[in-house]
Amino acid sequence: MIMITESSHPELLRMTGIIKHFPGAKALDGVDLDIRAGEVHCLLGQNGAGKSTLIKVLAGAHQPDAGQISWRGETVRIGSTQAALELGVAAMYQELDVVDGLTVAENIFLGHELSAGGVLRRQEAHRRTRELMRRLGHPEIPPNREVGRLPAAGKQVVSMARALSYDAQLIIMDEPSAVLDPEEVENLFRVVHSLTEQGVAIVYISHRLEEIRQIGDRITVLKDGRTVATGLPVSETPTSELISLMTGREVVTNFGGAPSGPTQDEPILEVEDLTAEGIAEPVSFTVSPGEVVGLAGLVGAGRSEILEAVYGARRRSSGTVRVAGRPLRAGSISDAVRSGMGLAPEERKSQGLLLNEPIYRNITLSSFSRFSRGGLLNERGEAQAAQQKAEALQLSPADVQRPIRTLSGGNQQKAMLARWLVHGCRILLLDEPTRGVDVGARADIYALIRELTRQGTAVLLVSSEIEEVLGLADRVLVVAEGRVVHQGPAAEIDEHKVLDLVMEGTHS
Repeated sequence: MIMITESSHPELLRMTGIIKHFPGAKALDGVDLDIRAGEVHCLLGQNGAGKSTLIKVLAGAHQPDAGQISWRGETVRIGSTQAALELGVAAMYQELDVVDGLTVAENIFLGHELSAGGVLRRQEAHRRTRELMRRLGHPEIPPNREVGRLPAAGKQVVSMARALSYDAQLIIMDEPSAVLDPEEVENLFRVVHSLTEQGVAIVYISHRLEEIRQIGDRITVLKDGRTVATGLPVSETPTSELISLMTGREVVTNFGGAPSGPTQDEPILEVEDLTAEGIAEPVSFTVSPGEVVGLAGLVGAGRSEILEAVYGARRRSSGTVRVAGRPLRAGSISDAVRSGMGLAPEERKSQGLLLNEPIYRNITLSSFSRFSRGGLLNERGEAQAAQQKAEALQLSPADVQRPIRTLSGGNQQKAMLARWLVHGCRILLLDEPTRGVDVGARADIYALIRELTRQGTAVLLVSSEIEEVLGLADRVLVVAEGRVVHQGPAAEIDEHKVLDLVMEGTHS
């Protein structure tokens, strides 16, 4: 293990030899981590490396089977999430933990409500909420707004405000930028710098290595539940070294090669004058076999709405969607699937997966007719077909009998893609296919997209990472406020031009 301990900040927390077992698996196998006051300590590793388990141990959600935790030099036991909060440790998880039916203020002080004599002090809660929102750079979010009416970025701000409301000295941020647009990420970084200047420590988890360069001080890398390096200075550690530490192999960080272009001239997907809720002006485009068409824009611009309307998950108000010349029924997912279309949605856990079902059932979910006879499912045939695809995609672990909820985010995404490989879809709609996915799994997904297009699959791709859209797509549609403001070859546009078009479209 590589260990570098030099730092000008005093030690706040130390975890030594942390071990955690789950049935059939050792999630943590002797992890070491030290956090200094006033630093941003980045925690890196592939999906399944143990990062989520480690931060849940630190936040009191899991109890370690062995190992020691010290806080400001004294050995402690963090027996619950409440104990962690009382100690000064707060966590912001990737899956937002806000309650949609409560107001902003109620969410922020949930579990530690402000009261006197058994009476809630709502005015004080609202005052402190406004203060926290100003501190976070979002004074426009009112205390009495129902959280369910906020966009994902707004919910992220509420989650951050909740952590700050506990006067935490260490805040865990798990993929905090995943639902934020570039301007909101800049604001997040400003808040993080402000907190560290006040002596607050941040444990920052992100698969976006360029973010680590911008925000981090030191890095700890996990692999297979073990610490393989800790205390690495961000400024002195090459990206290639980090990737090698995370994966144990050299990973090609491009997009699987240059786009090969359509395999046929005639389009397989034709979208004409499409409108729906969230799509302000009629949208028209085509996708040919073997072609990748990317939708670029900010979060909430209408990109996902276009995908959902094409797929039938969002009923279109007007327009036509044709596959191989045949019009699809509006609002009919089954018609889209029968035509050979598949969707991997942005929110895979809530929209795409049956979390308590086995992996094989999630993979065969859209192909039951293939495995049924006389109204009975051939579960053995399902499992065999799923196992074949799981091994081809290097799913880890590849035991398709396991519940899919036990997989890491990147492996859940691979299972989503395996579903459509089993189905044999001709058109694949991908919404944020690499969100929350580590660098190794990204390379695998990029390679899979390239292989599918070589075989003639048409791909319609949404990604908040403009570089990813430009790197994968043959053609790009730039979307702003529900309108397509540009359409053209990806090779003729760059990231700066996309952002210029987005801002012009937003303010026009």
